[in-house]
This record gives sequence, structure tokens and C-alpha cells, in this order.
Amino acid sequence: MTPKIKNLITRTITGVLFVAIMVTCFLRPLAMVFVFALITSLTLWEYAGLVNENKGTSVNRFISTVAGTYFFLAVAGVNSGFIGTNAVFVPYLLTIVYLFISELYTKANDPINNWAYTMFGQMYIALPLSMINVLAFRQAGNETYFYYLLPLSVFIFLWTNDTGAYCSGSLFGKHKLFPRISPAKSWEGSIGGGILVLLVAALIGYLETQSDAPINLSIPQWLGLGLVVVVFGTWGDLVESLFKRTIGIKDSGNILPGHGGMLDRFDSSLMAIPASVVYLYSLTLVQ
Repeated sequence: MTPKIKNLITRTITGVLFVAIMVTCFLRPLAMVFVFALITSLTLWEYAGLVNENKGTSVNRFISTVAGTYFFLAVAGVNSGFIGTNAVFVPYLLTIVYLFISELYTKANDPINNWAYTMFGQMYIALPLSMINVLAFRQAGNETYFYYLLPLSVFIFLWTNDTGAYCSGSLFGKHKLFPRISPAKSWEGSIGGGILVLLVAALIGYLETQSDAPINLSIPQWLGLGLVVVVFGTWGDLVESLFKRTIGIKDSGNILPGHGGMLDRFDSSLMAIPASVVYLYSLTLVQ
């Protein structure tokens, strides 16, 4: 068996298992919270390890990871209605204050650099991933319910966009989308991926209108959500590529055989999830 075929088999097995875990976790609220809390932890841990390889950078890997994971769980608790008070965020705030004050005593040569990388991890990873709870737990009057289709659809759109962009780019790609950051991406690939996402979004919208779901988006609104995910998912991919180029690495890790690290796998969602939240809240404002 050649290395190329072996790598393809590894990528395929990892990809199938990854999709299976992601899809099934959305079927139960507790499973979704557990899986994404784990994703948050692993991604923050990976991120802190990467930036600490830079000379002169020292991020408290353990505390940063615990803080971000706690923030995710706090957001999940409040949005699910399991926790009825915002006081749950106090420990997180105290941790952030500690991460600032601790630099007074570490005698680091560049404490501002450490602060910047520490807070960037919270803003870039913990906050966006926590917003999956805002998509999943919806309010109707005084009742909170778990609506799996919204968060799941974000990932369906991202996977569809990746597949469409790869196929279209391989067949028709000539014009580079962002050569300075990602030379492999093309406008043709992005357009092809976007068209495929819109078709899938229309199908989801049609099927949902035939159901008795507690919240119904119209087909045009589903198309809008699909377009938001395509645009911001692409930007998320480019942001991670810029991050990796800045610190001089190719892959963020190897925790997912054949697919790289956690940041490599969730880069698009780090922009697409919060953008989807903004889009859905915008719909409620104009209704």
C-alpha cells in the first residue's frame, strides 16, 4: 500500500468518524454541550501550545484552557435555562483579571505580548464556540427548548461549501481568491461551493416548512443563513491561515489523523457560528 493511498484511507476513516460524532451529538442537548466543551478545551490547549513555541511568548496554558471551557459551560447553562443567574460568569471574570495581574510577577520581557495572545485565545476560540449554545437553545415566551437543526445546519453548510469549493476549484479554478494567504483557493471554487450550499439550504428550508418545528425560518431566510455561513466560513479559514503563517506552521496539530489539528478542523466555524447568531438576531429585529 502506497503512502498516498494509506493517507487517503486514514483521512476517510477520520472524516467519517468526525461527521458521525458531530451529527449525533446534536440529537441530545447534554451530548452537544459535552462534545463542544471538549472541542473548546482541546482547541484552546492546542492554541496555547502553538503560541508558546514563539520566542518570548508565555501563555498560561492550563488556566487559559480551564477559563475558556468554563465560559463555554456558563453560556450553555444560562442559555439552556439550567442556570438562572448571570452570576455564573463571575469566576470567569476573576480568572481573566488574574491572567492580567499575574504578569506583574512573572518578570516576562514582553507582558503585553502575553496578554495579547492570552486574550486572543478567549476571543478567537472560547467566545465563538460558546455561541453554539445560543443557536441550539431557543426561547419561546417563558419556555426554553433545544432546536438541533440550527447549529447542525451551520456545519452542514460548512461541509457542503468545502466539498463544492474543492470540486469546483479542481475543475474550473483559475482566479485566486486570496493568494497572499491561501494560494490554493479560487473564486470559481468559492462560487461553486456557495451555489451548492444555497441548494442545500433551500432543501432544508422546504423540509422544515413541512414539519411542526417550534421555530420556522422561511426558505429565503434559510438561503440567507447559508450565504452567511459561506462568506464567514471562508473568512474563518483565511483567518486561521493567516494565524498559521504568522507563527510559521503548516498544520495546527495532528490530533485528527489526516486532517491536522483542532484549529484546522474548526477554523471556518469560529467565524461562521457567531455570524449566524448575529444573522438570526437581525431577523428578529426586522420582523
